Amino acid sequence: MTDVPMTASGSSTATAGEILSRHLTAQAGAFLRALPQAVGEVGSRPGAVLHPSAGTADLLRAVRRIGGVLHTFAASFEPSWAQESRAELRWLLNLLAQEPGYLRRSTRLLGALDSLSAADAEGPGMLAGHAGAPKARALLDRQLTLARTRAHSTVLQELRSARLHALADRMTLLVGEVPLREQAVGGPGDSLLPQTGAALGALDAGARLLPLHRASTPYGGDGLRRLGTVPAARGVLDADAVLAADDAPWHRVRILAKRARYALEVSGRPVPALDELDRTLGRHQEASDAAVTAATAARTPRITPATAYVLGVVHADQRLEVEAARYAFGLQWPDLVPSLAGSGAPPSHPAGGEVPPASRMA
Repeated sequence: MTDVPMTASGSSTATAGEILSRHLTAQAGAFLRALPQAVGEVGSRPGAVLHPSAGTADLLRAVRRIGGVLHTFAASFEPSWAQESRAELRWLLNLLAQEPGYLRRSTRLLGALDSLSAADAEGPGMLAGHAGAPKARALLDRQLTLARTRAHSTVLQELRSARLHALADRMTLLVGEVPLREQAVGGPGDSLLPQTGAALGALDAGARLLPLHRASTPYGGDGLRRLGTVPAARGVLDADAVLAADDAPWHRVRILAKRARYALEVSGRPVPALDELDRTLGRHQEASDAAVTAATAARTPRITPATAYVLGVVHADQRLEVEAARYAFGLQWPDLVPSLAGSGAPPSHPAGGEVPPASRMA
Protein backbone atom coordinates (compact mmCIF):
# COMPACT_ATOMS: atom_id res chain seq x y z
CA MET A 1 0.00 0.00 0.00
CA THR A 2 1.46 3.35 -1.02
CA ASP A 3 1.53 6.50 1.04
CA VAL A 4 -1.98 7.72 1.65
CA PRO A 5 -3.07 10.66 -0.57
CA MET A 6 -4.09 13.29 1.94
CA THR A 7 -7.26 14.50 0.29
CA ALA A 8 -10.78 13.21 0.12
CA SER A 9 -11.22 14.41 -3.44
CA GLY A 10 -7.91 13.09 -4.74
CA SER A 11 -6.48 16.58 -5.47
CA SER A 12 -2.78 16.71 -4.61
CA THR A 13 -2.90 20.51 -4.26
CA ALA A 14 -5.28 20.59 -1.30
CA THR A 15 -3.82 22.09 1.86
CA ALA A 16 -3.95 20.40 5.24
CA GLY A 17 -6.55 22.92 6.36
CA GLU A 18 -8.76 22.21 3.35
CA ILE A 19 -8.55 18.46 3.89
CA LEU A 20 -9.45 18.69 7.58
CA SER A 21 -12.17 21.29 6.97
CA ARG A 22 -13.88 19.17 4.32
CA HIS A 23 -13.88 16.12 6.53
CA LEU A 24 -15.05 17.85 9.72
CA THR A 25 -17.67 19.87 7.86
CA ALA A 26 -19.12 16.66 6.42
CA GLN A 27 -19.14 14.94 9.82
CA ALA A 28 -20.64 17.97 11.58
CA GLY A 29 -23.38 18.00 8.93
CA ALA A 30 -24.03 14.31 9.59
CA PHE A 31 -24.20 15.10 13.32
CA LEU A 32 -26.79 17.83 12.80
CA ARG A 33 -28.89 15.68 10.46
CA ALA A 34 -28.91 12.73 12.85
CA LEU A 35 -29.53 14.71 16.04
CA PRO A 36 -33.27 15.50 15.50
CA GLN A 37 -33.95 11.92 14.48
CA ALA A 38 -32.11 10.56 17.53
CA VAL A 39 -33.95 12.93 19.87
CA GLY A 40 -37.25 11.94 18.27
CA GLU A 41 -36.47 8.25 18.64
CA VAL A 42 -35.64 8.60 22.30
CA GLY A 43 -38.71 10.72 22.97
CA SER A 44 -41.05 8.30 21.21
CA ARG A 45 -39.95 5.28 23.26
CA PRO A 46 -41.65 4.92 26.62
CA GLY A 47 -38.86 2.81 28.08
CA ALA A 48 -36.57 0.01 27.02
CA VAL A 49 -35.84 -0.19 23.32
CA LEU A 50 -36.77 -3.23 21.28
CA HIS A 51 -34.75 -2.46 18.16
CA PRO A 52 -31.57 -0.51 17.35
CA SER A 53 -32.27 3.11 16.38
CA ALA A 54 -30.90 4.39 13.08
CA GLY A 55 -30.76 8.03 14.18
CA THR A 56 -28.82 7.22 17.34
CA ALA A 57 -26.43 4.98 15.39
CA ASP A 58 -25.77 7.73 12.83
CA LEU A 59 -25.21 10.27 15.58
CA LEU A 60 -22.77 7.98 17.38
CA ARG A 61 -20.92 7.39 14.12
CA ALA A 62 -20.45 11.14 13.57
CA VAL A 63 -19.46 11.77 17.19
CA ARG A 64 -16.76 9.07 17.08
CA ARG A 65 -15.29 10.36 13.84
CA ILE A 66 -15.18 14.01 14.86
CA GLY A 67 -13.63 13.10 18.21
CA GLY A 68 -11.10 10.80 16.54
CA VAL A 69 -9.99 13.45 14.06
CA LEU A 70 -9.66 16.06 16.81
CA HIS A 71 -7.46 13.62 18.74
CA THR A 72 -5.21 12.43 15.92
CA PHE A 73 -4.74 15.82 14.26
CA ALA A 74 -4.81 17.85 17.48
CA ALA A 75 -1.74 19.86 16.45
CA SER A 76 -3.72 21.36 13.56
CA PHE A 77 -6.54 22.83 15.67
CA GLU A 78 -6.88 25.69 18.12
CA PRO A 79 -6.00 23.87 21.39
CA SER A 80 -8.70 25.09 23.80
CA TRP A 81 -11.47 24.65 21.23
CA ALA A 82 -10.32 21.13 20.34
CA GLN A 83 -10.01 20.09 23.98
CA GLU A 84 -13.45 21.42 24.92
CA SER A 85 -15.03 19.85 21.83
CA ARG A 86 -13.50 16.47 22.56
CA ALA A 87 -14.72 16.58 26.17
CA GLU A 88 -18.29 17.37 25.10
CA LEU A 89 -18.27 14.75 22.35
CA ARG A 90 -16.99 12.16 24.83
CA TRP A 91 -19.83 13.04 27.19
CA LEU A 92 -22.41 12.57 24.43
CA LEU A 93 -20.79 9.35 23.24
CA ASN A 94 -20.86 7.81 26.72
CA LEU A 95 -24.45 8.95 27.16
CA LEU A 96 -25.81 7.63 23.89
CA ALA A 97 -23.89 4.35 23.84
CA GLN A 98 -25.40 2.99 27.05
CA GLU A 99 -28.89 2.01 25.93
CA PRO A 100 -27.87 0.35 22.61
CA GLY A 101 -25.10 -1.42 24.53
CA TYR A 102 -27.56 -2.92 26.98
CA LEU A 103 -29.78 -3.99 24.09
CA ARG A 104 -26.91 -5.81 22.36
CA ARG A 105 -25.88 -7.41 25.65
CA SER A 106 -29.42 -8.62 26.27
CA THR A 107 -29.65 -10.08 22.78
CA ARG A 108 -26.29 -11.81 23.18
CA LEU A 109 -26.90 -13.28 26.64
CA LEU A 110 -30.48 -14.39 26.13
CA GLY A 111 -29.58 -15.85 22.75
CA ALA A 112 -26.68 -17.78 24.27
CA LEU A 113 -28.84 -19.10 27.09
CA ASP A 114 -31.61 -20.13 24.70
CA SER A 115 -29.06 -21.98 22.57
CA LEU A 116 -27.49 -23.72 25.57
CA SER A 117 -30.89 -24.81 26.91
CA ALA A 118 -32.44 -25.76 23.55
CA ALA A 119 -33.61 -29.29 22.80
CA ASP A 120 -34.06 -29.54 19.04
CA ALA A 121 -33.25 -31.77 16.08
CA GLU A 122 -29.58 -30.80 16.18
CA GLY A 123 -29.27 -32.23 19.67
CA PRO A 124 -29.86 -30.88 23.17
CA GLY A 125 -27.79 -28.08 24.59
CA MET A 126 -25.76 -28.70 27.72
CA LEU A 127 -28.41 -26.88 29.79
CA ALA A 128 -31.43 -28.53 28.12
CA GLY A 129 -34.00 -29.35 30.77
CA HIS A 130 -31.95 -27.75 33.55
CA ALA A 131 -34.17 -26.43 36.32
CA GLY A 132 -32.19 -23.22 36.65
CA ALA A 133 -32.34 -22.17 32.99
CA PRO A 134 -35.80 -20.49 33.00
CA LYS A 135 -35.04 -18.63 36.22
CA ALA A 136 -31.63 -17.53 34.97
CA ARG A 137 -33.19 -16.24 31.76
CA ALA A 138 -35.86 -14.33 33.65
CA LEU A 139 -33.24 -12.83 35.97
CA LEU A 140 -31.02 -11.66 33.12
CA ASP A 141 -33.97 -10.25 31.22
CA ARG A 142 -35.24 -8.38 34.27
CA GLN A 143 -31.86 -6.90 35.22
CA LEU A 144 -30.98 -5.83 31.69
CA THR A 145 -34.43 -4.37 31.07
CA LEU A 146 -34.08 -2.32 34.25
CA ALA A 147 -30.63 -1.13 33.21
CA ARG A 148 -31.87 -0.14 29.75
CA THR A 149 -34.84 1.70 31.22
CA ARG A 150 -32.58 3.68 33.55
CA ALA A 151 -30.21 4.50 30.73
CA HIS A 152 -33.15 5.61 28.59
CA SER A 153 -34.41 7.94 31.32
CA THR A 154 -30.95 9.47 31.66
CA VAL A 155 -30.67 10.02 27.92
CA LEU A 156 -34.15 11.53 27.73
CA GLN A 157 -33.28 13.99 30.46
CA GLU A 158 -29.89 14.98 29.02
CA LEU A 159 -31.15 15.40 25.47
CA ARG A 160 -33.26 18.29 26.73
CA SER A 161 -30.35 19.92 28.53
CA ALA A 162 -28.57 23.16 27.72
CA ARG A 163 -25.35 21.16 27.43
CA LEU A 164 -26.60 19.32 24.35
CA HIS A 165 -27.89 22.53 22.79
CA ALA A 166 -24.47 24.10 23.32
CA LEU A 167 -22.81 21.13 21.62
CA ALA A 168 -25.24 21.36 18.71
CA ASP A 169 -24.37 25.06 18.37
CA ARG A 170 -20.70 24.12 18.36
CA MET A 171 -21.32 21.64 15.52
CA THR A 172 -23.31 24.26 13.61
CA LEU A 173 -20.36 26.64 13.77
CA LEU A 174 -18.06 23.81 12.70
CA VAL A 175 -20.03 23.43 9.48
CA GLY A 176 -19.14 27.02 8.60
CA GLU A 177 -15.58 27.32 9.90
CA VAL A 178 -13.05 24.96 11.46
CA PRO A 179 -10.80 26.65 14.08
CA LEU A 180 -7.42 25.75 12.57
CA ARG A 181 -3.96 26.85 13.59
CA GLU A 182 -2.16 29.09 11.16
CA GLN A 183 0.34 26.45 10.10
CA ALA A 184 -2.47 24.08 9.11
CA VAL A 185 -4.41 26.64 7.07
CA GLY A 186 -1.85 26.94 4.32
CA GLY A 187 0.30 23.91 5.04
CA PRO A 188 0.62 21.17 2.42
CA GLY A 189 -1.59 18.12 2.64
CA ASP A 190 1.48 15.96 3.19
CA SER A 191 1.99 17.67 6.54
CA LEU A 192 -0.79 15.46 7.90
CA LEU A 193 1.09 12.26 7.05
CA PRO A 194 3.17 12.16 10.27
CA GLN A 195 0.03 12.42 12.40
CA THR A 196 -1.66 9.65 10.41
CA GLY A 197 1.50 7.59 10.77
CA ALA A 198 1.47 8.18 14.53
CA ALA A 199 -2.08 6.81 14.78
CA LEU A 200 -1.13 3.73 12.76
CA GLY A 201 2.06 3.34 14.74
CA ALA A 202 0.17 3.45 18.04
CA LEU A 203 -2.08 0.64 16.79
CA ASP A 204 0.96 -1.34 15.66
CA ALA A 205 2.67 -0.90 19.04
CA GLY A 206 -0.50 -1.78 20.97
CA ALA A 207 -1.04 -4.95 18.96
CA ARG A 208 2.55 -6.05 19.57
CA LEU A 209 1.86 -6.02 23.31
CA LEU A 210 -1.04 -8.47 22.99
CA PRO A 211 -0.36 -12.07 24.06
CA LEU A 212 -1.32 -13.57 20.71
CA HIS A 213 0.61 -16.73 21.50
CA ARG A 214 -2.15 -17.56 24.01
CA ALA A 215 -4.81 -17.12 21.32
CA SER A 216 -3.16 -19.24 18.64
CA THR A 217 -5.72 -22.07 18.64
CA PRO A 218 -9.45 -21.96 17.78
CA TYR A 219 -10.39 -23.27 21.23
CA GLY A 220 -8.86 -20.92 23.74
CA GLY A 221 -8.90 -23.20 26.75
CA ASP A 222 -5.46 -22.02 27.86
CA GLY A 223 -6.72 -18.47 27.80
CA LEU A 224 -9.43 -19.41 30.27
CA ARG A 225 -7.26 -21.40 32.66
CA ARG A 226 -4.23 -19.09 32.80
CA LEU A 227 -4.52 -15.35 32.32
CA GLY A 228 -1.55 -13.36 31.13
CA THR A 229 -1.86 -10.28 33.37
CA VAL A 230 -2.44 -10.32 37.11
CA PRO A 231 -2.93 -6.97 38.88
CA ALA A 232 -1.04 -6.31 42.07
CA ALA A 233 -3.25 -7.19 45.03
CA ARG A 234 -3.04 -7.86 48.72
CA GLY A 235 -4.44 -11.11 49.93
CA VAL A 236 -6.90 -13.00 47.74
CA LEU A 237 -7.06 -11.99 44.07
CA ASP A 238 -10.36 -10.57 42.86
CA ALA A 239 -11.63 -12.58 39.89
CA ASP A 240 -13.30 -9.60 38.22
CA ALA A 241 -10.14 -7.49 38.55
CA VAL A 242 -8.00 -10.25 37.04
CA LEU A 243 -10.29 -10.65 34.02
CA ALA A 244 -10.56 -6.88 33.59
CA ALA A 245 -6.76 -6.57 33.57
CA ASP A 246 -6.52 -9.38 31.00
CA ASP A 247 -9.08 -7.70 28.74
CA ALA A 248 -7.76 -4.14 29.09
CA PRO A 249 -4.99 -4.31 26.44
CA TRP A 250 -7.48 -5.66 23.91
CA HIS A 251 -9.97 -2.90 24.65
CA ARG A 252 -7.15 -0.40 24.25
CA VAL A 253 -6.24 -1.80 20.84
CA ARG A 254 -9.88 -1.45 19.79
CA ILE A 255 -9.72 2.28 20.54
CA LEU A 256 -6.45 2.57 18.63
CA ALA A 257 -7.95 0.70 15.66
CA LYS A 258 -10.84 3.15 15.52
CA ARG A 259 -8.50 6.14 15.62
CA ALA A 260 -6.41 4.61 12.83
CA ARG A 261 -9.57 4.02 10.77
CA TYR A 262 -10.70 7.61 11.16
CA ALA A 263 -7.25 8.96 10.30
CA LEU A 264 -7.27 6.95 7.07
CA GLU A 265 -10.78 8.19 6.27
CA VAL A 266 -9.45 11.74 6.37
CA SER A 267 -6.99 10.69 3.68
CA GLY A 268 -9.83 9.40 1.53
CA ARG A 269 -8.26 5.93 1.48
CA PRO A 270 -9.97 3.68 4.08
CA VAL A 271 -8.60 0.17 4.54
CA PRO A 272 -11.38 -2.47 4.49
CA ALA A 273 -9.24 -4.97 6.40
CA LEU A 274 -8.96 -2.47 9.25
CA ASP A 275 -12.75 -2.15 9.31
CA GLU A 276 -13.02 -5.93 9.72
CA LEU A 277 -10.41 -5.88 12.48
CA ASP A 278 -12.46 -3.22 14.28
CA ARG A 279 -15.55 -5.43 14.05
CA THR A 280 -13.62 -8.37 15.52
CA LEU A 281 -12.47 -6.24 18.43
CA GLY A 282 -16.06 -5.05 18.85
CA ARG A 283 -17.18 -8.67 19.25
CA HIS A 284 -14.43 -9.13 21.82
CA GLN A 285 -15.63 -6.11 23.80
CA GLU A 286 -19.28 -7.19 23.71
CA ALA A 287 -18.51 -10.76 24.79
CA SER A 288 -16.32 -9.45 27.62
CA ASP A 289 -19.06 -7.09 28.81
CA ALA A 290 -21.67 -9.86 28.56
CA ALA A 291 -19.51 -12.15 30.70
CA VAL A 292 -19.28 -9.45 33.38
CA THR A 293 -23.07 -9.09 33.33
CA ALA A 294 -23.56 -12.85 33.75
CA ALA A 295 -21.09 -12.96 36.64
CA THR A 296 -22.83 -10.01 38.32
CA ALA A 297 -26.23 -11.68 37.94
CA ALA A 298 -24.85 -14.87 39.51
CA ARG A 299 -24.10 -12.86 42.68
CA THR A 300 -27.72 -11.75 43.06
CA PRO A 301 -28.79 -12.48 46.65
CA ARG A 302 -31.20 -15.33 47.39
CA ILE A 303 -31.09 -17.01 43.96
CA THR A 304 -31.04 -20.80 43.87
CA PRO A 305 -27.83 -22.76 43.33
CA ALA A 306 -29.30 -24.09 40.07
CA THR A 307 -29.81 -20.55 38.77
CA ALA A 308 -26.29 -19.53 39.77
CA TYR A 309 -24.88 -22.62 38.03
CA VAL A 310 -26.63 -21.75 34.77
CA LEU A 311 -25.32 -18.19 34.94
CA GLY A 312 -21.83 -19.59 35.50
CA VAL A 313 -22.15 -21.67 32.34
CA VAL A 314 -23.29 -18.59 30.41
CA HIS A 315 -20.32 -16.66 31.78
CA ALA A 316 -17.93 -19.39 30.59
CA ASP A 317 -19.66 -19.42 27.20
CA GLN A 318 -19.03 -15.70 26.78
CA ARG A 319 -15.41 -16.03 27.85
CA LEU A 320 -15.04 -18.62 25.09
CA GLU A 321 -16.46 -16.01 22.71
CA VAL A 322 -13.76 -13.64 23.97
CA GLU A 323 -11.09 -16.22 23.14
CA ALA A 324 -12.65 -16.85 19.72
CA ALA A 325 -12.44 -13.13 18.91
CA ARG A 326 -8.80 -13.08 19.99
CA TYR A 327 -8.07 -16.03 17.73
CA ALA A 328 -9.76 -14.24 14.82
CA PHE A 329 -7.68 -11.12 15.53
CA GLY A 330 -4.54 -13.24 15.45
CA LEU A 331 -5.46 -14.46 11.98
CA GLN A 332 -6.30 -10.98 10.65
CA TRP A 333 -3.47 -8.93 12.11
CA PRO A 334 -0.45 -10.38 10.25
CA ASP A 335 -2.13 -9.71 6.88
CA LEU A 336 -2.90 -6.14 7.91
CA VAL A 337 0.58 -5.19 9.16
CA PRO A 338 2.10 -4.60 5.68
CA SER A 339 -0.72 -2.20 4.81
CA LEU A 340 -0.12 -0.23 8.00
CA ALA A 341 3.62 -0.11 7.38
CA GLY A 342 2.98 1.16 3.86
CA SER A 343 0.74 3.90 5.22
CA GLY A 344 3.44 5.46 7.35
CA ALA A 345 3.46 3.36 10.51
CA PRO A 346 6.76 2.40 12.14
CA PRO A 347 8.28 -0.96 11.25
CA SER A 348 6.37 -3.85 12.77
CA HIS A 349 7.69 -6.43 15.22
CA PRO A 350 6.23 -9.89 15.85
CA ALA A 351 2.99 -9.65 17.77
CA GLY A 352 3.23 -10.81 21.34
CA GLY A 353 7.04 -10.54 21.41
CA GLU A 354 9.24 -8.64 23.83
CA VAL A 355 9.12 -4.96 22.89
CA PRO A 356 9.72 -1.72 24.77
CA PRO A 357 6.62 -0.17 26.37
CA ALA A 358 4.56 1.71 23.82
CA SER A 359 3.53 5.29 24.40
CA ARG A 360 -0.15 5.51 25.25
CA MET A 361 -2.47 7.93 23.47
CA ALA A 362 -4.58 10.07 25.80
